[in-house]
Amino acid sequence: MDGLTVGFGALVILLLLLAARVPIAIALATVSIAGIWILRGFNAAFGTLGSMPFDFAASWSLSAVPMFLFMGAIAYHMGLTGSLYNAARLWLNKMPGGLAVASNFASAGFAAASGSSLATTAAMGRLAIPEMLKFGYDKALATGTIAAAGTLGALIPPSIAFVIYGWFTQQPIGALLMAGFIPGLLTAAVYTLMIVGRCLANPHLAPKIKIEVTTKQKLDALKEVWPTPLLILGVIGSIYTGIATPTEAGAIGAALAMIIGAIKSQLNWKNFSNSVLEALRTTSSIFFIAIGAVLLTRFLAMAGLPGYLAEIVTELNLGPIMLILAMVVVYVLLGMFLDPIGLMLLTLPIFLPLFDVLDINLIWVGVIVVKMIEVGLLTPPVGLNAYVVKGVVGDAVPLTTIFRGLTWFLACEVVVIGLIIAYPQISLWLPSLMR
Repeated sequence: MDGLTVGFGALVILLLLLAARVPIAIALATVSIAGIWILRGFNAAFGTLGSMPFDFAASWSLSAVPMFLFMGAIAYHMGLTGSLYNAARLWLNKMPGGLAVASNFASAGFAAASGSSLATTAAMGRLAIPEMLKFGYDKALATGTIAAAGTLGALIPPSIAFVIYGWFTQQPIGALLMAGFIPGLLTAAVYTLMIVGRCLANPHLAPKIKIEVTTKQKLDALKEVWPTPLLILGVIGSIYTGIATPTEAGAIGAALAMIIGAIKSQLNWKNFSNSVLEALRTTSSIFFIAIGAVLLTRFLAMAGLPGYLAEIVTELNLGPIMLILAMVVVYVLLGMFLDPIGLMLLTLPIFLPLFDVLDINLIWVGVIVVKMIEVGLLTPPVGLNAYVVKGVVGDAVPLTTIFRGLTWFLACEVVVIGLIIAYPQISLWLPSLMR
């Protein structure tokens, strides 16, 4: 049996295993090891299984992952989300859809301190959704806003997705983190324009709040958000100026979060231990999936599949934009069923050789990939952010209502992704300024 037959057959089996809800890490590793065994024999398969996981886990650049996750967990437990939302609510409540707009910007702020979409969604959902519903906001708008704004955690640095992508593609992680900053702000801005526009057209979606807020209250609320800019400056500033590598910036962020927690008297043993456990659980989950993806990459290379696909692309004379659009379609379809990190690591071994053939900028591609896994967090039937919101609201809001609210935000994503593809400098300008 030739390598290409084994390679394509393995991919079909992999998709069947995923359709049967086999955990993606197990599916990736099982198919890869079995494929290497068929192609090269038991010793090669056993040797790969023995060496590849260690080689992956020993990568220094990946130590940024647990650091960023620990920083986010500490930030959550010390009440950073509450102060961010409170300040945004007091300053923006007079706008059309003010609470939804406040939730959107507060989510962007917390995303810059956590790096996790699911954590941002869960934290902001507990605070903002009950308040929006209390003031008569449309349920679809309230829940859709939180689910969509939570995805900013994947794009605004620090981003776990960019760290994993950078390691996998051998691209500079610092440049990738900077590349996501402007697209993240652009996404938040487009969301805001949509919310305000809808609420102006239909005021019943978000009734005006008749609460008088003094200037002193607004200023006092601003004083409580000082940890956020400090964390952002510590992490993003140290990467941008070249003072620290992403791994060192992760350690700086985690240390700053602990110091801030101690200053705010929020750093006790319970919060510390819970933060450590949350970071360990999430890191373990990500690493298991990534190890499976590394094994798949090795197997596909042995099977000769990347070279075969690259020849097809060359013969078809596909341009960069056509290949990018094809990737977008694949991510939309698979994103309906797979978790974001798993989706990224499942597809990169196939797409990367094709990007190399056409000499496409992988920093730009990275932003598009992370943007597409954000979309996967919002699309049914397995839009994870929608399920996180459902867990927060319980029986108060049906899941169908949450997904209905997300349709408007998915329309915004089409606009943002189109702009990023049409104007690569949106992603590449900040990295080009780095020293």
